[in-house]
Amino acid sequence: MFVKILLLVVFFAIMIGVGLYSRRTTTNVNDFVLGGRKVGPWLTAFAYGTSYFSAVVFVGYAGQFGYKYGIAATWIGIGNAFIGSLLAWVVLGRRTRIMTKFLEAKTMPDFFGKRYHSKSLRIVAAVISFVFLIPYTSSVYNGLSRLFEMAFNVPYAVCVMVMAALTCIYVILGGYMATAINDFIQGIIMVIGICAVIVSILNGQGGFYNAVAELAKIPSDIPVTQGQSGAFTAFFGPDPINLLGVVILTSLGTWGLPQMVQKFYAIRDEKAVQTGTVISTVFAVIIACGCYFLGGFGRLFDTPAIHSADGKVAYDAIVPSMLSTLPDLLIGVVIMLVLSASMSTLASLVLTSSSTLTIDLIKGNIVKEMDEKKQVVVMRIFLVFFIVLSVVVALNPPTFIAQLMGISWGALAGAFLAPFLYGLYWKKVTRGAVWASFASGVLITVINMFPATKFIQSPINAGAAAMIAGLVVVPVVSLFTPKMEQGEIDFAFRCYDEKHMVEQKYALPDEEK
Repeated sequence: MFVKILLLVVFFAIMIGVGLYSRRTTTNVNDFVLGGRKVGPWLTAFAYGTSYFSAVVFVGYAGQFGYKYGIAATWIGIGNAFIGSLLAWVVLGRRTRIMTKFLEAKTMPDFFGKRYHSKSLRIVAAVISFVFLIPYTSSVYNGLSRLFEMAFNVPYAVCVMVMAALTCIYVILGGYMATAINDFIQGIIMVIGICAVIVSILNGQGGFYNAVAELAKIPSDIPVTQGQSGAFTAFFGPDPINLLGVVILTSLGTWGLPQMVQKFYAIRDEKAVQTGTVISTVFAVIIACGCYFLGGFGRLFDTPAIHSADGKVAYDAIVPSMLSTLPDLLIGVVIMLVLSASMSTLASLVLTSSSTLTIDLIKGNIVKEMDEKKQVVVMRIFLVFFIVLSVVVALNPPTFIAQLMGISWGALAGAFLAPFLYGLYWKKVTRGAVWASFASGVLITVINMFPATKFIQSPINAGAAAMIAGLVVVPVVSLFTPKMEQGEIDFAFRCYDEKHMVEQKYALPDEEK
């Protein structure tokens, strides 16, 4: 217990120290929200990765989908690495940085307002962001607190409030730069921790081959492959269709999440984008694949501890049950791992929400004139407000971690992914198409939340459906709705026509005539 407490004290001291260090560089809105758009590749890549993977993934998703799909759950991690990280950086990274800098957009709603020349789009996007980031934040608290209860026997409510307070302190002090530096430190802890945990868990089961052999003996209870042995060690697992839905939601979803995409706003230059792409992908391969691979062995720990009073599987208890068999020192490392993942995600969420409320809702609408200093003060106030609100929801969570995250990701990515992606590349997107995407993403998610109107059984698959619907709705509606004025379109895309001299190692020269 002494070792575990000591590790926590050191961890919290470093986080707050980074906040104090970063405070001196946070002098205006651009610094507080985007780190002055001068953040290097390592900090950006780790900020992206640590915001992506939190206790929601390590405890909630790894436990639930590892239990359902066995080792095939590793496909989710592979999708996260190559679709959610590599492809996201390649497709969105450069263009997001270029266009948002040109339009002077600081948030995703700000981008929608300036790219599509619509104040209404900006306000509605800000409201959607605020409302649906709350359940995601609550799910982060939930997953972390279950591990704390296992390791320290500390009440859930205390865990939630302590974590919220500490995150609030360093984000308020240093803004985005404090978050990015802490994300880098936390990311290193996550990489070391997940590798150590996987080795230890498998050794406890007699090694990798013995663990796989034992898992292969367990008959499937999934309706598609009922009673079949070996399904949990099969290449695509016992239920590949629903597995695909999880891959789509958790991989493609990052393309439309404000707290993820805004990492590209802040990156420094071309070289940083290229280097960051590689770092982010490698980080995702280690963390995401490691988490889901580990979760795939969850059925080997099927004890009464992971079942609720009515006999159902408590998915959120699976990973804590697996980890409870580890030595105390390694449990301390795991707590650091999940704490790192969770606090980085929480910091990103609260910073995104507070900046969105201040820049896109308060400034210019409720308060007509706000100077830079006042905006930063208001953002810090809303940081506290958002954390308090999310704590209230977290203390009475409505469902499992995975379902909370599915609702949040489904609505946000379903509404934002398509108009953001098409907006970077396609000149013919109309304002009507953006409204249609907002409506379809939110409605599909919200309608599917209620038993009386549920039309897709899994909220995960509903979230995936909302994203795909948006990608279809935007181009189709754009064909039949009024076009934007040519001058508005040309202005937004003028950023790609600017000429810059770069070194040959970054761009091939034109052949001499």
